[in-house]
Amino acid sequence: MGSYKHILLAVDFFDQNQSVADKAKDLAEKYQARLSIVHVVDTLPIADPAYEMLMPFDMDLTAEFMATAKTKLIALAKELNVDEADLRLEAGSPKQEIIRVAEEIQADLIVLGSHGRHGLALLLGSTANGVLHYAGCDVLAVRIQ
Repeated sequence: MGSYKHILLAVDFFDQNQSVADKAKDLAEKYQARLSIVHVVDTLPIADPAYEMLMPFDMDLTAEFMATAKTKLIALAKELNVDEADLRLEAGSPKQEIIRVAEEIQADLIVLGSHGRHGLALLLGSTANGVLHYAGCDVLAVRIQ
């Protein structure tokens, strides 16, 4: 690990993010780096059997997810002493959006949680795996039990 200047913490709010958040905060303090936080509301398409085609989530539902996520993101920022200007709430593919945001803010380290999945879950891919392989900066995947 080099000397990091800008760390991006990617959170999902579904699992135990505290260990991941603590690791990112510790690294930011150690390197005196700026800490930003991103959360991506996944907008995976769903199948509509009536039309036999893929339909995106209803936008009203996505708006509700975004509103809830914003509240959680602001609470986490306060806990970690991160300025609201360093928060990003996005909608889309988590892998793609995390990488895009990291490039946009010129992060040199992405910290995110990893479940260490095997079998079918591994074949389907994971956000951590996708970010690890396609990010243009270092990635720290913190194992979530």
